[in-house]
Amino acid sequence: MKKLLFAAATLAASLTFFGCEKNQSLELRVYSIIHDEETEALTKLFTAKTGIPVSYLRATTGELVNRVITEKNDPQADILLGGASSYHIQADKEGALESYASPLAKNLPSYAVASDNTWTGFCVLTLGIGVNSKRFAEKFPGTPLPKTWEDLLNPAFKGEIVLNNPAASSTGYIFVQNQLQRLGDEKGWEYLLALTKNVGQFPDSGSAPAKLLGTGEYALGVSYLHALAKYNAQGFSVKPIAPPQSAGDVDCVSIMKNTKNLSAAKKFVDFMLSVEAQELMSEFTFTAPVNPEAKAVSGSIAISDIDLIDYDVQKASSEKDVVLDRWVKEVK
Repeated sequence: MKKLLFAAATLAASLTFFGCEKNQSLELRVYSIIHDEETEALTKLFTAKTGIPVSYLRATTGELVNRVITEKNDPQADILLGGASSYHIQADKEGALESYASPLAKNLPSYAVASDNTWTGFCVLTLGIGVNSKRFAEKFPGTPLPKTWEDLLNPAFKGEIVLNNPAASSTGYIFVQNQLQRLGDEKGWEYLLALTKNVGQFPDSGSAPAKLLGTGEYALGVSYLHALAKYNAQGFSVKPIAPPQSAGDVDCVSIMKNTKNLSAAKKFVDFMLSVEAQELMSEFTFTAPVNPEAKAVSGSIAISDIDLIDYDVQKASSEKDVVLDRWVKEVK
């Protein structure tokens, strides 16, 4: 299998991924938003089960969704793997996705399946607060750990919070929408602009906040709970906290419109919805599977233990350009 790390605007990487091969039409090509480690494990398992070779290109959500839309008339990949539903909705509105109703999707919860079957969720994503317990105790002795989103506004935390850049990261954008939808636009923006005064870094990669907490570079961060739970299980000084009124979404898989490998692409979607693939994903990421027959790894946080808002993914998708335009102008 060709294991490729994405380098933005690097011609060599593009030529390697899209280079002419005698059996290119038989090879499944994947744009992957999920981490390299689990992408490799999942694609290897898929190849082992089906005999279909896979090459993949790993990059951030914004980069790959833009590529999918730009290439919609002549797709250079067959599958978009990962990314919250609002990004797949965006690609669908641009006519870049193929409709496919997998037989394995019939038992999934309604929030995990697009009404037009252009995307399907394979694991649940929920936001939370991460704390590096050691650094927090050193920096803020006697200060209670934050339990709510409002607690992050404490002026004492200035420079000690890491938060994703929503213009590049689906994690960051869900956080922005979390606040806008739970508080309303006016109060939501007041909260966001106040919070950014405490933020020390806005990384593009969704995985960065949990990593930076794990290495002790920041005391606090906003991340998916599953990423925080994974670092905690690995022995890092990272405590995951599930504040009330959090947003939840699903990591999705979709097929490119006009793909030349439709049969193989459908098989990959079926595979991602299977018990075996979702339990493997949970082992790597500590996510909660959407397949009701799949079991989450020990140490992950159950959805039943989280207070979630009624997250409107259609709203998040429809106003994305307007919201991000305001973010860029007022924050970055």
